[in-house]
Amino acid sequence: MDGNTPRRMADVRLGKDACFDAWLYNLFIDNNLVHDLNPHIVVSPEQLRFMVAGGPGSVYLPCSDAMFALLCEQDMPRKLQKEYNRAWRILVRLVRSLVTDRMQRRALLLFCRYRFRSAVAQHTLLPPRLIKRMTNIVLAQGLGDGDPWQQRRHALNILQREILRSESVRAALEGMPAAPLPDTLEAARARLDACSLLRHLFLSAYTLELETSVPDRAFLEGEFHRAEQKAAELEGYMDELASRPRTILYLCDADGGVIFDLAVVRKLLRMQHRVIFAVKDGFFFYAPTMDDVEEDPVLREELKQDYIVRDAQLSKNQLLRHLREHRLLVISDGTRERLNLYRVSISFSRAWKEADLILAKGWRSADMLLGTSCEFTRDILCYWHDGTDMHLALRRHAPGVKKLTEQDVAAHADGIIARMREARMSGRTVMFYSCIIGSIPGETQTAISLARIFVGDLRKRLDNVLIVNPAEHFVEGMDGDDLMFMWERVQRSGFIDVWRFQTFADIEESFRLMGRKVPPIWSGKDATFSTGCTQEMRIALDVQRQNREMQIIGPDPARFTRRGEYGVGKYFDATISRS
Repeated sequence: MDGNTPRRMADVRLGKDACFDAWLYNLFIDNNLVHDLNPHIVVSPEQLRFMVAGGPGSVYLPCSDAMFALLCEQDMPRKLQKEYNRAWRILVRLVRSLVTDRMQRRALLLFCRYRFRSAVAQHTLLPPRLIKRMTNIVLAQGLGDGDPWQQRRHALNILQREILRSESVRAALEGMPAAPLPDTLEAARARLDACSLLRHLFLSAYTLELETSVPDRAFLEGEFHRAEQKAAELEGYMDELASRPRTILYLCDADGGVIFDLAVVRKLLRMQHRVIFAVKDGFFFYAPTMDDVEEDPVLREELKQDYIVRDAQLSKNQLLRHLREHRLLVISDGTRERLNLYRVSISFSRAWKEADLILAKGWRSADMLLGTSCEFTRDILCYWHDGTDMHLALRRHAPGVKKLTEQDVAAHADGIIARMREARMSGRTVMFYSCIIGSIPGETQTAISLARIFVGDLRKRLDNVLIVNPAEHFVEGMDGDDLMFMWERVQRSGFIDVWRFQTFADIEESFRLMGRKVPPIWSGKDATFSTGCTQEMRIALDVQRQNREMQIIGPDPARFTRRGEYGVGKYFDATISRS
């Protein structure tokens, strides 16, 4: 790369330099981060936008700007070589923990060295991706049953539970702070909650130092006081966090400490927050996994009253329903590596989108989330211990991002329902028009125009009828998930008398009213081509079972079989984007 190559991810814009674009695409392929090549395991651009805020032509990589700058160097930089060497040491440690026979271990390490040298030859591989790749190679040798470090984590869970229950730790956690409290009761309560949360965060961050024995009370009280002083600049945010309930997505760390993490979660729950606790999908050293949650006796006891989500592809409706019913959800992030937003599950992406705050533990998450110039869609609070001090850092979400909460989306739906109720009470017929909006990629604006002109003409021909046309209710910032959530609330309101589904005759008439011939891409299309309409037909039939007088007009319900799987964040079926 030459001197004009950007060194910050936020400065990267595709389409300016063909050489750089080719190199960057090669880097994405080497790290297996290209959605079109692996649509089943790499998130789509729409799904990534749930988490990363970026404009046209912008690029995101799951690494810090410092790492990106190293990758851009023409020759292997010393710092990057050190990172690769660290990855090799981690691999050797894993092999030694699995293989006791000296000859077998030597043979495996020699094989790994060949693969390792081949992987780093072009120095385009991100070190965390290298660790993941080499770990997969080792585990594929069939050297043990299941997770190789499950028993290690279980032993640490027992020790951490004993530490947390010890008298010295409990006394240090529950002691009054040295700093004076505010004058009002409400402010004092928020300050005490913030102080208690900070102490639990310190204990969680201090995981590695607590692997051997129960800490002394005086030592902990001194460390808590230092942590409170270091967090003084975030005092306002911590007080705010303690005073208003939020939805928090909690990210664990490879250093472990899940029992201390859950103590943080319990504190958040007592502060009336809702928490989504994200664990790993499989082995990632000391990080808790979904198997741990289900099989480790200590974790089973800790989480026996909480809801464990096993579905990696939760819909927005399902996630929000779980959050209404349970204040703590445990999900898998879908990966077996350091935080990589290109490889996370649909459930994790939606959890990120519905959260108000991402609470991330460990220096690894801080490196990924704070060390990059790319911006994110949610506030991020990272905490970690560097062996000397605890660090707490806040990163606000991108300025242009506006979170549409469940209440915001529901409010739009309720406004439409109010109009339907008023029309029904005044003796008018309420008709809902289900039509193609985004099911033909690139034709959304045409679809909106067709629906508007057809419904406009229909209103002239029908007397005393309120027609609800989805094309007239697009809301800035809503994606396909938000719109389906909003419209299902409207559709199940019980105020629809006639549910009309778009036919090909409707589309032909719409183009005639526009003075145009029907383009080839629209020929033969009707509501059965639409993912949204297919889901709406299922809802319509369900509603009709409750209200036998509601009339359904349009294509035969039996023909709604082609579309059923929404692309995440898209307005069209996932199978279209894969064809």
